Amino acid sequence: PITPFDHVVLCVSANLPDKMARGSHFDVIVLGVGSMGAAACYYLAKKGKRVLGLEQFEITHERGSHNGQSRIIRQAYFEHPDYVPLLKKAYHNWRVLEQDTGTILYHRTGLFYAGMPDSPLIAGTKRSAAQYHIPLDVSAATHEFRFPAFRVPGSFEILFEPDAGFVTPERAILTYAQQALRLGATLRARTPARLWKTTPSHIEIETDSETFTCDGLVITAGAWASQLLPELSNRLTVTRQVAAWVEPHVWDKFTLGNMPCWLIAPPEFPGAFYGFPILPVQQFGGPVGLKVAYHYPGVPVSPEHVHRENINHEEAHLTDAIERFLPGGYASTLALKTCLYTNTPDEHFIIDFVPGTDRRVVVAAGFSGHGFKFVAGLGETLADMAINKSTHDPINFLGLNRFSSSL
Repeated sequence: PITPFDHVVLCVSANLPDKMARGSHFDVIVLGVGSMGAAACYYLAKKGKRVLGLEQFEITHERGSHNGQSRIIRQAYFEHPDYVPLLKKAYHNWRVLEQDTGTILYHRTGLFYAGMPDSPLIAGTKRSAAQYHIPLDVSAATHEFRFPAFRVPGSFEILFEPDAGFVTPERAILTYAQQALRLGATLRARTPARLWKTTPSHIEIETDSETFTCDGLVITAGAWASQLLPELSNRLTVTRQVAAWVEPHVWDKFTLGNMPCWLIAPPEFPGAFYGFPILPVQQFGGPVGLKVAYHYPGVPVSPEHVHRENINHEEAHLTDAIERFLPGGYASTLALKTCLYTNTPDEHFIIDFVPGTDRRVVVAAGFSGHGFKFVAGLGETLADMAINKSTHDPINFLGLNRFSSSL
């Protein structure tokens, strides 16, 4: 089992020379072994394919989108009901992965929602819950007693989704990577792909020192996706996001077991604030404290040049929200971390075959800060697309054809 303190460079294994001695051709190559890429490598290897995963940094790392200890998982999806079937598959696959590995990745805490009744958060959550019969508590009469950590205006509507919670991202990625290696995959860290091209017989991928070939290619490069697919550059915007871990004045009511995850959407701001209970570091690793963040695209950046300091404005925005909605929740800031969103114009994912590649190249990008919960399901979807050039999963609404100009 992988402990929360493991930082494993999964680029080599004891039998890597034997693997590479078999040649540089693979059934499928995955570019980017972050969340989606690690899951895709696992499912490809599980399906018996010879797979190579290339990652430009370490596995895991803090330069992209998957760091930060915790990610909310929920089914009553306010963004659009079409995501719910994909979430149901993800929930199932998270459970299967946990059973297969003996590792706990999903933690059920419930999710506290608060916002104006007509806000996208509240109206959209209720719409998805009603359409797919997802349990949702719509009674706010006793929320002061059930959830003493929160203070919200009387005009807000309160919802509670009992089967929501959080997933641990770094541990999940390491679990997928480790299992992929055990199933025969080859993973190479610190190996950026510089160029890829299709030929009539295969696909070629060039790195600084080697050239690999494959029958199918999956691009899951996160904030670097448009560098590998320049035609997506006008569809993907990378932004810097800041999360804070703080020390509360009152500790116990904010700890795991005493407080759920939460999403609060004040009407004067777009997007929503969100957060997690204090997680015990002996079980989850650091940072220590009460985590809060803001779900809305931040400052546009180049992924190679992210200013991870001078984030006082973002810190104040978060601490003001804590003082407003979580009384007693802020005494001092313990840690600030940055990650990256990769945003599409409509904030929906891109999952499709790259045009002009005869359905041999799959791209998964633009997860816009709400993609991690889907990893367990979409990793298998990407594997199926790479193997079969098709999928039965309902992802048509995430295709490239929704954009006005062709690629």
